[in-house]
Amino acid sequence: MTQLDCAECLRFVTSKEAVVEQMPWGRHDWLARAGLTDSKLMQLVRVTMPAGKAHAFHRHPHMEELLYVIAGRVEQWVGRQSRILGPGELAHVPMNEVHGSYNVFTEPVTFLAVLGPAVIDGPALVDVQHDEPWRSLKAPIG
Repeated sequence: MTQLDCAECLRFVTSKEAVVEQMPWGRHDWLARAGLTDSKLMQLVRVTMPAGKAHAFHRHPHMEELLYVIAGRVEQWVGRQSRILGPGELAHVPMNEVHGSYNVFTEPVTFLAVLGPAVIDGPALVDVQHDEPWRSLKAPIG
């Protein structure tokens, strides 16, 4: 039975069913997104970002995002403000707000990203790391 063969499979996702993607800034374990659940409003990904890597400044034109740190630390930017976040701490990124996650530390960081809505019309992500003022605020790493 495949995960799309029964309605129950669209409500429960095991670690074996997670969709794994290797991105330049780290491993993504998708636990909720189209094809895994029938959610229209939320998706969830666990990101493990190695030391020295970053998901540089970008924005989600049609989604807002919550970033919740599980382990390690991250330099998290939301707009022109940055904070160092550790386990149990969260950043909220409003829809279309520029943000970036930078692991400037010597250990990996693991965080959950909840994005919504899950079903959108248009691009999911727009990279702005080379645009001003973002390229002057933080040089790309990793």
